Amino acid sequence: MSADYYIRLEQGRGPRPSAQVLAALARALRLPDGEADYLAGFAGRPPVRTVREVPANVLRLLERLDGVPAMVINARYDVLAWNRMLTALIGDLAEAPEERRNTLRWLFSGPLSGDRRALARRCVADLRASGRYPADPGVRAIVDELSAFSPEFARMWADREVEVQRTLTKRAVHPVAGELELDCEILPVPGCDQWVVLYTAAPGSPSHEGLRRLRTW
Repeated sequence: MSADYYIRLEQGRGPRPSAQVLAALARALRLPDGEADYLAGFAGRPPVRTVREVPANVLRLLERLDGVPAMVINARYDVLAWNRMLTALIGDLAEAPEERRNTLRWLFSGPLSGDRRALARRCVADLRASGRYPADPGVRAIVDELSAFSPEFARMWADREVEVQRTLTKRAVHPVAGELELDCEILPVPGCDQWVVLYTAAPGSPSHEGLRRLRTW
């Protein structure tokens, strides 16, 4: 690959590169998996089906997960479904208007500091890593809304960080469960732009005991 060809790629002046060329670039630049996948998207990837209806088998899975809080989100972080443990942890989402059931709106609705700011930055990087901006109207709408509403979001989005999220750590204080440090596992639902989010704690830890109290409550 010539230097001139690479420069034209960076400037968007050349033809659309093949998947093989972008894979070679990812290896040469030593990109982590999330950034490599994001780069591969520029070669043209098959569209992922965008739906709000959660598959029936995923809903059954949520019902069976009666020991851990769990929910289903889409590419723009809308909460589409949840189980009873999540209700016990954060309150009944059924009482909130549908447009407010969005974890990005929750994150940027108040001041950011410490762990909350770090979590917000990782979620913004994950939103960009989805490769759905600006083609997806829903993702474009949430980006435009939060950029206008939150200077913090606008700055993070302008940084153009790319990082696919699969595991996060969240900390909270619950009136029944006490202080909680939960591992947040994000599992893709095959065939559509949805993810199952599970909140778990290490066996024997204070947070694990807190989840047990929450389940009993």
